[in-house]
Formats: sequence, C-alpha cells, structure tokens
Amino acid sequence: MWPEHDQRRDESAVRTVTRRRFLRALALASGGLVGGALLAACQQAPAATPAGKTAASGPPPAAPTAAPTAAAPAAAKPTEAAPAAKAAPASIKVGAVVPVTGRYAAGGEQIKNGYELAFEDLNKDGGVMLRDLGRKVPLELKLLDDESDPTKTVQRLETLTAQDQVVAYLGGFGSDLHAAAAAIGDKNKTPYLGVAFALYQVHQRGLKYLFSPFPKSPDLTKSTIDMMDSVSPKPTRVALFIEKTDWGAEMRELWKKEASARGYEIVADEEYAPGAKDFASSILKAKSGNADALLALPNPPDGLAIAKQLKELDFSPKFLYFVRAADSLAWGQNLGKDGDYFLLAPGWSPDLKFPGVEQLKQRHQEKYNKPAEATTGAAYATVQVLGNALERTGTVDRDGLRDALAATDMMTVMGSVKFNPDGSGQVTTIANQWQDGKQVLVWPKDQAAAPLAYPAKPWNER
Repeated sequence: MWPEHDQRRDESAVRTVTRRRFLRALALASGGLVGGALLAACQQAPAATPAGKTAASGPPPAAPTAAPTAAAPAAAKPTEAAPAAKAAPASIKVGAVVPVTGRYAAGGEQIKNGYELAFEDLNKDGGVMLRDLGRKVPLELKLLDDESDPTKTVQRLETLTAQDQVVAYLGGFGSDLHAAAAAIGDKNKTPYLGVAFALYQVHQRGLKYLFSPFPKSPDLTKSTIDMMDSVSPKPTRVALFIEKTDWGAEMRELWKKEASARGYEIVADEEYAPGAKDFASSILKAKSGNADALLALPNPPDGLAIAKQLKELDFSPKFLYFVRAADSLAWGQNLGKDGDYFLLAPGWSPDLKFPGVEQLKQRHQEKYNKPAEATTGAAYATVQVLGNALERTGTVDRDGLRDALAATDMMTVMGSVKFNPDGSGQVTTIANQWQDGKQVLVWPKDQAAAPLAYPAKPWNER
C-alpha cells in the first residue's frame, strides 16, 4: 500500500507519477529506445479535435492523460489501419455456349477451335493486365455444348452464370441460337459477344450488352448483289431457297428488295422447313424459270441435300450463293468437285491480309492438323476484342467491360472492328468460293486471293 501521507496528494499528481514510472520501466527494459519513442508520442500527440471544429480553432489542447495501458495500442494504430492488398482472382472466367453436337456441329467446331487458340495466345504471357490489381490475370474458358438446341443454349448460359460467375459470354454458331441467347446478357448484366450469326433484327431489340463483330443481313445483301453486278455477263433471273426461320424471313425480304431495285427478276421464291429432305419441287420451279442465280441460306445438312439434288435434276445456275451451309471443310469432303463454284459468307478467310492471320493459320494446323476454317478466325477475333476491352477497363467489372466493348476501335485477324450503338459490328464483309476443292477468298477485290469463278460449269463438265 501507498504511505498514508501519499494518499492525501492531489489525484492528478498520482497519475503523473504513475505514468512516468511506467515509461521509465519500459525504457529500462528496452534499452531506452521503446520508452523514449512512446514518451515522445505521448508528449507530442494532440487531442482529438472536437466534432464541428477544425484543428486551427483555439489554442493547442492539453496533453492526454490516458491510463498507461492505453498508450501502447495508440502507437500501433497506423499499422492496424493500413488497407489490405486486393486479392487477385486465379483466373477471369469467360463462358461460351457452342453447338459441339447437333445440326450445327460442323460450324460449332470452327468456333470452338477459334476460341481455344485465342485463349492460349492471350494467356501465354500471363493473361490480360488488370490495372486495379497491377498484374496480369489469365483467362479461363468455360465451354458448354448446347447440342444445336436454342432452349439448351439459354439453359447453359444460365448455368455459367450460376456456377461460374463468368464475366462475359461467347456465343456459338447459327442465328437461331444467338437470337435465343442474346437477351440473357441484358438479363444478367453480362456482356454477350457473338459471331457466326447475321440476323440483324436481334440488334433492334434495344439490348445494351450484345456485341457482334460479324457482318449482318444488310451487309450480306449488299455484298451479294455487288458480286452479281461485277460479273459479265450478269445473271438476270434469281431463285431464292429460304428456310422458314427468322433469319430466313429477314434475308428473303432484303434480297428481294435489293435485287429488284437493281433490275433482277425473281423467278422462284421458295420456302422450306429446316430439316427437309426433298427439294425437288423448288428446284424444278427455279429450273423452269431459267434462273441463272440461286441464293440460299441453308444449314449444313440441308445445303448438302440441296446441292446433291441440283445435280440429280441437272439444274446448274451460273451464280450459286449458299450462306452458312458451305462454311465447313465437310462441304468439299462430301461433294468433291460438285461443291465447287458455291459462294459463302463466313465472316473470315485464311486468305485475308490482316495482322496475325498467318500465325493463326500456322497455330491451327499444328494444333488440329488441318487448315483453319471459315469462321475460326471470326471466333478468334472476338476473343481479341474481349481481351482488349478487359485491359482498357482494367477491372473485371461487367458494366465497365460493357462500356469498354462499346468503345472498341482495333485491328484483329478479321480486320478493323468497331461497334455501332446497337452492338452490330463495323467490319469487312467477305465472300469465299469453293474452287478446286478448297475455299478461296474472292471478295472484296482488294483482299481477294483469286478472281470469282464464273459462270459455274454444268455438272457434267466438272
């Protein structure tokens, strides 16, 4: 106990002595270093500024008289308040739903190959630079098969959101699949990038998260008639073989309007259900109308059936334009010389002269032991666009990524890419043609690897 006379001392003096003894003991225990620092801190630290007043109002406040046990935590406070470093994700997950099986499987394979090669190339140096983390993060492709079924396309996209929290979606092959899928991007506020679909009406729905660096129906229509105008002698009578789908209806109206405006006569306007087996009545109607140009947009199985029945019924138009059906190498493998002269509009060609095309062709041959196919480059370019947007936004925020995609202005393996306000792409519209069993770029002329072969030879002369 304290002596009796000490108990009568002023209470403030007791606290002063106690504090000094405590600091002196600390100084002795640590060679004077820690105690000296703490003493200086206690003597110099100002009291907290009262609420509503600034540090400049009034004279300096008195030194604090906190109990000794509170002094040590006060000195450690700056270290405790330092913000923790932001944890970097192991990868940036990107979802893709592609028709690996089903009626679009041949096209789906091309899309899958393009995505895989692009992810490998982006990741070989560590991935994309995220500015808010100050480091590169690899991209991770999460790919699911929708079996060429639009209902399953939607289901798979929702799965990617629920299970993987993907930062963006990549679409597959075929306008009907994309038409079903596109709105999921807006529903989940996740950017959706799609190629291998030309359906323009999807872009008229006011969707803010949809982006497609790929030619659309108006671009294909103009390109088709431009090619017909460029040959000599020009075809004059046109037959249309149109599938009963939204894209079929869109192209049918555009082709009819543009062809008629330029002086062509529509002599056959035929519709059929996808999956049809017998096209004889349509072919005979076009033949009886002496059609010298045939424009169609069948899926691959339907297109092969039409081509074989054209030969069986000995109908050989001079100008043959089959959107989508002739995209795959399977066209030439199935038809041989009978597949020659057919034109297609796949969005890309290995004959293009843009930066990176030669490297892509080499990489594709090495990895898949076959040449790069028509829409492979379009798929590769889509990932280039996505990677560029991620680096420009510097974060994995989906809304920031959406805004960066909208501002895209870059060179890819399919040429310059920009986006219109509706998400459709400002891109080069090309046409390949099957010549001597392989695809050759013939349009536009400044990129062409060979002239357009015209007129198509009769079947018995091939």
